[in-house]
Amino acid sequence: MKNSPINATIVDEKIKECGITNFGKATIRQIVGLVSKVEAATGEKYVRMEMGGPGLPATEIGVNAEIAALKSGVASVYPNIDAIPSLKTEAARFVKAFIDIDVNPEGLIATTGSMQGSYATFIVSGQCDKKKDTVLFIDPGFSVQKQQQIVLGHKYESFDVYDYRDEKLREKLESYLSKGNISSIIYSSPNNPAWICFSEKELSIIGELSMKYDTIVIEDLAYLAMDFRSDKGTPFVAPFQPTVAKYTDNYVLLVSGSKIFSYAGQRIAIAVISDKLYNRKFDALQERYGMAEFGRVFVYMALYTLSSGVCHSAQYALAAMFKAASDGELNFVQATSEYGVRAERLKKIFIKNGFHIVYDKDLDQDVSNGFFFTIGYPGFSSDELVAELIYYGVSAISLSSTGSTQQGLRACTSTIAEHQYDVLDGRLAEFQKNHAR
Repeated sequence: MKNSPINATIVDEKIKECGITNFGKATIRQIVGLVSKVEAATGEKYVRMEMGGPGLPATEIGVNAEIAALKSGVASVYPNIDAIPSLKTEAARFVKAFIDIDVNPEGLIATTGSMQGSYATFIVSGQCDKKKDTVLFIDPGFSVQKQQQIVLGHKYESFDVYDYRDEKLREKLESYLSKGNISSIIYSSPNNPAWICFSEKELSIIGELSMKYDTIVIEDLAYLAMDFRSDKGTPFVAPFQPTVAKYTDNYVLLVSGSKIFSYAGQRIAIAVISDKLYNRKFDALQERYGMAEFGRVFVYMALYTLSSGVCHSAQYALAAMFKAASDGELNFVQATSEYGVRAERLKKIFIKNGFHIVYDKDLDQDVSNGFFFTIGYPGFSSDELVAELIYYGVSAISLSSTGSTQQGLRACTSTIAEHQYDVLDGRLAEFQKNHAR
């Protein structure tokens, strides 16, 4: 190391202690653990961009509703397996207000975060047709959802969408779907980690092909309405969050309270199952469970055996936040737009110091500023760059861990403090000086 600001001997020692031999395969939690150990040993604080946790206070409306629910005695009462009635009602209003789709409240199911929502959906969608045993990931994506496949023993395939935008997406998707073994397709939009957003045309292609090949689409809306290039924060008024639900009946949408309401600690979300899919009967499910309907199996088999319901008081919190947003009393988009401000400032600092934005375009538009962005540096692979920046007090995760074939890192804007912009600028300037070519 050339004059790195963090003691290289200590960094080397902690890397060995954490058992990290390949930064491209290191999990987010491993990076978190490593950085925390180095900080404790050196007293130096990192500019931490590896963890995608919210950096804003939890929405007070939710906190107050949850306190009231606890005081009313719900902690001693098992919740409904699928969701309390008020959450179902308010979730249906919310998806109409901000996504502009109509769904029967029956098909809006409380889950312990969208992590459980995706896990349950993978379980059921993988059992609907014995010939369809593989999940298709439109990458880059959330690496833990692939870990879920490993835990389940499911097969999966994936491709990096970087070179397959617009009409090119059709041929690429069809090359997988035509094999007849794809049970579901999963992606996020806005995307973790690239922050790209699928266009209406791309969503229509996904929807059309899901109908043609009878494949379930799992649309992860963890960052709903957080494409800040247009204001999607007025309920029941366009523009709305774009969704594949406009183009297919074979969908499950994952809507989480973690980022849009900064309510990550309570692990609360909803799975939005289309009316047609919720009630659809599958022979393979009937044979396996003695019940054929997708929705009933999702609730009474998958969710029941996973957690026997979702935290009772947190459901009251999410219902209250959905209601306030739909009533126009809570502008969650305005609150989360702070992430866009931070991303713009951070990108300028990285570019100033010789870095570039890896996923920089949404077709003919610059990618939005938001919760995540991607950076690369000439001559460095993804794994080399994440490892090298550790010595400079900057932490992020390798794009290779997200299914990307591009070289670079995912950086999260959420926990950047005001004083850290100057710190980052100084550390990156030193990095650039030491790696001049």
